[in-house]
Amino acid sequence: MNTLDPKDTTHVVTRFAPSPTGMMHIGSIRTALFAYLYAKQQGGTFILRIEDTDKEREVAGSTEHIQKSLRWLGINWDYGPDTQNNPFGSCIQSERLPTYIEFAQQLIEKGLAYPDLYTKEEVDAFRATAEAEKRPFLFRNHRPETFEVWDGSKPLRLKAPHIKRYAWTDAVRGPLEAGEEMVDDVIIIKADGYPTYNFAHIIDDYNMGVTHIMRGDEFISSMPKFLSIYDALGFNYPMFVTLPPILREDRTKKLGKRDGAKDILDYKTDGYLGAAMVNCLALIGWNPGTEQEIFTMAELVDVFSIEKIQRGGGVFNDEKLDWINKQHLQSLSDTEFSQYIKPVIPEDIIATNPNIDDILIKLLPLVRERIHSLIEFRGLIAAAEYDFAFLVPMYDVVLLKWKNDSSPKDALPRLLGAINILKTADFTSPDTIKAALMPYAETVGKGELLWPVRIALSGRAQSPDPFTIASIIGQGETLARLQTACGKLGE
Repeated sequence: MNTLDPKDTTHVVTRFAPSPTGMMHIGSIRTALFAYLYAKQQGGTFILRIEDTDKEREVAGSTEHIQKSLRWLGINWDYGPDTQNNPFGSCIQSERLPTYIEFAQQLIEKGLAYPDLYTKEEVDAFRATAEAEKRPFLFRNHRPETFEVWDGSKPLRLKAPHIKRYAWTDAVRGPLEAGEEMVDDVIIIKADGYPTYNFAHIIDDYNMGVTHIMRGDEFISSMPKFLSIYDALGFNYPMFVTLPPILREDRTKKLGKRDGAKDILDYKTDGYLGAAMVNCLALIGWNPGTEQEIFTMAELVDVFSIEKIQRGGGVFNDEKLDWINKQHLQSLSDTEFSQYIKPVIPEDIIATNPNIDDILIKLLPLVRERIHSLIEFRGLIAAAEYDFAFLVPMYDVVLLKWKNDSSPKDALPRLLGAINILKTADFTSPDTIKAALMPYAETVGKGELLWPVRIALSGRAQSPDPFTIASIIGQGETLARLQTACGKLGE
């Protein structure tokens, strides 16, 4: 088994390193997906690491929520917070604290870290002076001439090893650079003993042998600080892969909570398939270079490449997600699709229909083409559009009257005729039922026959055609409902 040697750059290792702070945004999930796809495409390793060093922002249950989200999408990690005997130790940062202190001590010994003895008020005063003089506030301008011994009670700052213009190469953006005003003495260990993100993620990436770091463009401005820490620690740079932002529909800014962005598992609740969400997110900021739009995870692994990641942002579009979800729904078998919609059926209906699974499969021809997700199916169930399949209809006898009839009772002989025909009819499909009834309908009038039959079977003026309904509820129930209608008319 690969030990993830930090010096081994031939074995691709990627990671997804979220903070357990609550909501899992689609932008974060897209980052996880791209990192996963590249690792698997290269035969490498994908790590899920939980960066929980900011205890003030941590939300209880978030680590489990992150894992549940990724599992739903089929983004499976090789090492993570739930795996044992990892070659590099725990994948939870708060369980790796001695490692950060060890590297911090190495920097102290090299004269590249020192305790920050200033009070908050003093730092605020430095910052105010810099603003008044219209220059950037840099802590290194207030670096003490001699360093006191760090006892762990004060923040520990990096002494930036080089005050210079940094240049680096990004796999997507190409050559990038930033001036020396972006380099500063950043805090690496906080007063509470926890490392900062700037420090911890670099050490973890090194120890875990991470070769490619995928993250959003909001981190570009921090790169000089990161590179300064790499240099101080003597680490080689990994490959940096900046992903394009996910934009709202007007393309003016990143998609955020105020724009309707939801937690990823809310989409699961709404009935979107994990495979469809993966398919949709993969196409935001990445282009396969072909006309193909529908992909399985395995197909994405085969064709994914960093070279095809785009620089410009891409839009997350609900209509596109709906379309993709519908395409994936169409690939489900009848049994899979019926189990997909079953959770929407009210429990009392399930309890009174022991053959509910068979009924749902018979309903599928009506449902498959109408819905893109469970949101629509919930609406149809709430509107009682499919009650005919589960419940004996309740209706006023007046509804049985066709527009050309003088009285509802005019329908009675036609219903009796329909019963007589359907007793021996072939109920294999709607077409066979239609073939049995239509010759009689041609004789007595299509509306005159089919209208009261529809009402007797569904109890509704608007419903599927009576042939389809009869096929779904079966011969016995069809005859029983027609007999009930005749009884109403005979009273």
